[in-house]
Amino acid sequence: MRARDRELGARLAKRLDAHRVGVRTLVGIAEPSARDTFLEQLVESVRRVDYVAAIRELDLSPRRADPADELFNPIKAAILAQRRGAIDEAFWLTFLYVHFGRHRGTPWSYARAVYGRLGGRKRWNWAAISSDPEGFRDWLFQNEHEIRRLPGGFGNHRKYESLAARSATGTGAVVASYVSWIGPTRTHVDLVNSALHDAGGKPTVAFNDLYESMEAVVRFGRTARFDYLCMLAKLGLASIRPGSTYLQGATGPLHGARLLYGDLPKVLPTSTLDQWLIELEADLEVGMQALEDALCNWQKSPRAFIPFRG
Repeated sequence: MRARDRELGARLAKRLDAHRVGVRTLVGIAEPSARDTFLEQLVESVRRVDYVAAIRELDLSPRRADPADELFNPIKAAILAQRRGAIDEAFWLTFLYVHFGRHRGTPWSYARAVYGRLGGRKRWNWAAISSDPEGFRDWLFQNEHEIRRLPGGFGNHRKYESLAARSATGTGAVVASYVSWIGPTRTHVDLVNSALHDAGGKPTVAFNDLYESMEAVVRFGRTARFDYLCMLAKLGLASIRPGSTYLQGATGPLHGARLLYGDLPKVLPTSTLDQWLIELEADLEVGMQALEDALCNWQKSPRAFIPFRG
């Protein structure tokens, strides 16, 4: 670990041990190797969350927003869009980032191809998509085979998704349902502000309301919704934050939680586990996204630290 990471790790170790003694036994990290590995994953996850805040302060090249350029990056493009006041575009680029995911080999090939219309003169930006989602599906139907031939593809969390334009669950349907979720007469900011108003200004309640309403977006299950809304928060596009780890419907994080607490959670509802994790995060103060991410990665290798960055 770097020096600053060691300092964070030491602080988290004290808080974790205090929680184990004063609140609840954590059977899964009773062994020193498991405890140390869990702490390393926590530090890694905190830094991963902090990374977005860090790049928001950087002087980013405009090439990052050009889908014809190999340097294109949808999150950095979203930051650049936000800086120039194109807020709907920033939300849309964030959605593309989550829908296609980051492929480990060729990170953004699908996002580049779709957003840039395969190098055409126009883009499938928010103005074009929101005004003509069926036109997008027609274009995708004509070009999906060419996109599939590109190196890369969907990221690991989205590896079961489809480019199909006409199917009920392919990218065409996903995009059309997203446009409908935002609504024809409202902006993304309108949607977020409405949720915050209905939530009485409470960021966690607004997050949950948006999370529940986003069920209307095709193929955006628990992980995609959680990641999308968390990224909006990290980018400063929405004043929301998760109030829990949203274990209902989770796989890796749920397995990690059960591993952390031992055999007992196997007979407990996920709502109880979620509450236990809320109490744990209150002591660790790392944020729910970092805790969720750490649990997911730790359960893959509970006694030996492996960085999962793909």
